[in-house]
Amino acid sequence: MSTAVILMNLGTPAEPTAPGVRQFLRDFLSDPRVVEIPRPLWLAILHGLVLPLRPGRIAPAYREIWGRSADGEAVEGSPILHYTQRQAELLQQRLAGTRPDITVTYAMTYGKPDLDSVVHRLRRQGFESFLVLPLYPQYSATTTAAIYDRVARIYRSYRDVPDISLVHDYYRHPLYIRALADSVRELWDREGRAEKLLLSFHGIPKANVTKGDPYYRQCNETAEHLAAELGLDRDCWQVSFQSRFGKAEWLQPYTDKTLIEWGKKGLASVDVICPAFAADCLETLEEISVENRANFVDAGGGQYRYIPALNARADHIEMLAAIVGEKLPVKAQL
Repeated sequence: MSTAVILMNLGTPAEPTAPGVRQFLRDFLSDPRVVEIPRPLWLAILHGLVLPLRPGRIAPAYREIWGRSADGEAVEGSPILHYTQRQAELLQQRLAGTRPDITVTYAMTYGKPDLDSVVHRLRRQGFESFLVLPLYPQYSATTTAAIYDRVARIYRSYRDVPDISLVHDYYRHPLYIRALADSVRELWDREGRAEKLLLSFHGIPKANVTKGDPYYRQCNETAEHLAAELGLDRDCWQVSFQSRFGKAEWLQPYTDKTLIEWGKKGLASVDVICPAFAADCLETLEEISVENRANFVDAGGGQYRYIPALNARADHIEMLAAIVGEKLPVKAQL
């Protein structure tokens, strides 16, 4: 049986322009998994305020990150698309010698290529089994569950439904924790250790956690495992949450307010890592590396360093290969 592994990430505008951003936000923010307020109210806000105004404000930020990475590596176009493509290529190479029965590709939840078209194309090529691997270490209904919805939609479109399995999360996988820790150690070996390590996760509304979303718990478990792997005392690191949107209360403490507070206290140095992101994107390259650097330094803080996402690191690819092996073990020959 031919099997395809499909790496999935959030998605990206097709181009860093207001129309490109508007189309992406329309797809993204129309998903009821992403915004859970009553639909008639939210759709009125989305189409009356957000889509007319927000794309023009954030398109310049997309233009700033287009074609660049946090570590100076040149990338083509959107960083998140570049790294997702590269992760699929490297995972295919990693599996080629041991698992020739597996083909690796990628898809996006919003934008192109979408999961529906990727699965349809692969089925025409004769693939019968699929493993969808969301590049979200911590599960949330706002991210991973949206991929489950895409799979359900695919099931509804077929009479002979394909065999599709999904990876729910990997927030405490030993190789994930080790890869994060090694990315921190490599910076410290080169440049020394900062006073504080801030682990900034993407935020979600606090109400989502109250309703049963496990994301907050999983983020904290990731942080605790990473701190233990690094041998850090509790006063040397902190968890925070970034990228809040709207007026509702989101998970706290907020990254921007934490860094401003630390700057006002005169903290000499801080390292920031974003463990929820498998690939660098607008939220890391602009919000963390640029905007929050300014928040910290302008408030009186000293040295500020962003530790890039795992991206196409060899240990990241090794972790993905391990997850595939756990989900698709080699069958014994009779």
